[in-house]
Amino acid sequence: MTTPDSLPRLSLATLGLLPTGDAVHGPSVDPRAATVGIVHLGVGAFHRAHQAVFTEEAAAAADETTWGILGVTGRSPRVAEQLVPQDGLYGVLTKGRGTTSLRVVGSMRGAASLTGDSERVLAAIAAPSTHIVSSTVSEKGYRRAATGNSDVADPDLAADVGALTAELTGGSAGAACRTPVGALVRGLARRHRDHGAPLTVVCCDNMTDNGRVVERLVHGIIDAVPGREAAVLRAWVQDSVRFPVSMVDRITPATTDTHRTEAQALSGLRDEALVVAEPFLQWVIEDLFAGPRPRWELVPGATITDDVAPYERAKLRMLNGTHSTVAYLGALRGHRLIDQAVVDPEVGELARRLLDEDVIPTLTPPAGLDLARYRDDILERFANPSTGYTTLQVAADGSLKVPIRLLSVIADRLEAGVVADAAIRSVAGWLAFVARGRDVDGGTLPLEDPIADRLRAAAAGSAGGLVDRMLELEDVFPEAVREHDGVRTALRAEVADLLRMVPAG
Repeated sequence: MTTPDSLPRLSLATLGLLPTGDAVHGPSVDPRAATVGIVHLGVGAFHRAHQAVFTEEAAAAADETTWGILGVTGRSPRVAEQLVPQDGLYGVLTKGRGTTSLRVVGSMRGAASLTGDSERVLAAIAAPSTHIVSSTVSEKGYRRAATGNSDVADPDLAADVGALTAELTGGSAGAACRTPVGALVRGLARRHRDHGAPLTVVCCDNMTDNGRVVERLVHGIIDAVPGREAAVLRAWVQDSVRFPVSMVDRITPATTDTHRTEAQALSGLRDEALVVAEPFLQWVIEDLFAGPRPRWELVPGATITDDVAPYERAKLRMLNGTHSTVAYLGALRGHRLIDQAVVDPEVGELARRLLDEDVIPTLTPPAGLDLARYRDDILERFANPSTGYTTLQVAADGSLKVPIRLLSVIADRLEAGVVADAAIRSVAGWLAFVARGRDVDGGTLPLEDPIADRLRAAAAGSAGGLVDRMLELEDVFPEAVREHDGVRTALRAEVADLLRMVPAG
């Protein structure tokens, strides 16, 4: 009897054992021929299912072999330990509604630990053959202070600043890297010292104007170092390093034993680095590069543009705003999962009305983005049971999400002289979620929010006064929405209807 442990492990030596067919695809570029041209900081599941796939497809489309990736892990070396025995190879199990396929990716040409292999990481950033450093380290990984600058008081970042200071002034070098952005700056300093070739830094984390954020952090770290050498480095970075803004989108559920079993059945190989993804991919990158880059625009789903902002706005309002709507209305109606909620006729109809009547009229689509098709893609994605999103997961932090995703839409429609009924129903869903804390079946709906205490205090009291008390939260509701009688009246009616659906316990 064949067991998973008895199967040969995916590697260059076993790559030829992959079956051929529509459901399994090998690397698009021969991994044996690919050389490293990109260093990626934060080599988690998302990068492996997104940028690494785009990069391999771009290299194949352009018939290039110079865009292999050195993947750098963070504090945990786990991903590197998974990839190294497999010669950097791994599978992406793509699961749609009723469809499953597996592709093996070969663009990861090495894996290293940020702290354990610091010298290798710094040398790779500095190498003249490296033209791109990209990152997915999460917003917290950038060690920002409340001001938005680098938090040089952070002990780990302070250690990297100390190492940079020593390296710039000819003191002792070789200290282990402690933070991704610290490693980036130290690599840039070495690159400037060794040859000064230009470099592009592509942030792929979900932060507005992410490239500008990272650029500011890099300069903040350099500014923390005294002396002429730091000033010279800063001038070189200003002239020779570019930080384009980018927007990324693909859902990558956590890999489970069931997923591994599926992949093994398809490939006949054991893959310790398997990742799972939905079929949808999108990557929008500002056309701001310091030197050579992969031909990403040759890959469906990738866009090189002068302005990423319209794409970000469309994603924020269409994708994220609808996600929140489905989460709140779905949770109130007793749905645990987003895919269950969006196929509920009442929830699904509201989601489509929100998009068609309220959101799309506020958007100016950039060239090449069909908003109607994007709408359909969003609703199809939410209905995919393989993504695994729970309504409570999406419902968290409403005081931060609702103003950006929904209240901004209401405000823009008011400027056009329209009261946005569907968006108001969506916001009413959030207020009822907060006020009731339970669904139609009596299940608990916990409130996870940075201002949970204030929300609970505003929700306490008569149901009839709920909307008026909530609208007093001036840091949540913008004045244009808060002071509009039509919005207030509509919101009262929608909240009252939802509260009747979920009686008080």
